[in-house]
Amino acid sequence: MDFTNIIGFSLQQAFGPTAILLCLAAIGLNIHFGYTGLLNFGQAGFMLVGGYSIGASVTVFSSSLWLGAIVGLLLCVVLALLLGVPTLRLRADYLAIVTIAAAEIIRQTIGAASFSSTFGGQDGITDFIGGFRANNPYETRKGIPGLVTWSAYDFYVMTVGWTLVALCCVVVWLLMRSPWGRVLKSIREDEDAVRSLGKNVYGYKMQALVIGGVIGGLAGIMTSLRSAAVGPSFFATDITFFAYTVLLIGGAARVLGPVVGAMIFWFLINFIGVVFSQATRGADPLIPAWIMDSQQASLMRFIFVGLGLMLLMIFRPQGIFGDRRELAIDAR
Repeated sequence: MDFTNIIGFSLQQAFGPTAILLCLAAIGLNIHFGYTGLLNFGQAGFMLVGGYSIGASVTVFSSSLWLGAIVGLLLCVVLALLLGVPTLRLRADYLAIVTIAAAEIIRQTIGAASFSSTFGGQDGITDFIGGFRANNPYETRKGIPGLVTWSAYDFYVMTVGWTLVALCCVVVWLLMRSPWGRVLKSIREDEDAVRSLGKNVYGYKMQALVIGGVIGGLAGIMTSLRSAAVGPSFFATDITFFAYTVLLIGGAARVLGPVVGAMIFWFLINFIGVVFSQATRGADPLIPAWIMDSQQASLMRFIFVGLGLMLLMIFRPQGIFGDRRELAIDAR
């Protein structure tokens, strides 16, 4: 078993495009859950809106990819308003139910056969990033030779993606240091007390839902650029829970928590997956077939990461870089 190649591949993934989109999705959830205490289980819905907007803008409306990105972010604002208006005055679990249901409704509708001529059905939309690819300034592979390298296109996507992550982190840092951010934290801890001081709790929650949803839309845009395609399967419910895992690992209510959490989570997922895959292959596998075959080995990464997350929640519920004082969440 070549651990040098395994570590190199895992590092490649930890800094690659998939880690970026998980990081952006988790930053949006950090505003919802970490700072405000909102249980949004439908971040994949915001990602789908952002991702499909740039695909449809080019293939359906023959418009620019950049205009599609702007329209996608505006549609994320509309989606947040539609979800927030009927639920934010109620208990937190109502928002969780509505958001996860809305995300699935949107995904199933987009993938329906009735809209296959427009959105490609279950196959999705392809061939819409020609303009983006043409602006790629890199011509050769980039990275650390012998350890980790990325293709010219992947490195281009990473440059754009990590720049977006940095900008979002700066915005979140500035917002949470402002009086507005302190009100959000107060709502998370005791919204009745905040309401008694004359603050419009409903309005602050709506603003937080919109901002986090827009950042989720950016994650969807990066999903489309990473794959050069967009389809309903890209935005299944598990992507939302992956983002929550990233947030919990790094630490909620920490600006850099989603960034570090995304790198750690995606490194472990790939490292464990490759280790077990190689251990069950070959003429003389390290793990005999009567114990585990290659198909079963592919599932071990989720088992081990899930076990690690359980232990983290037991012994350090605030996450690796979180603060236990940030755990007070008012679920009323």
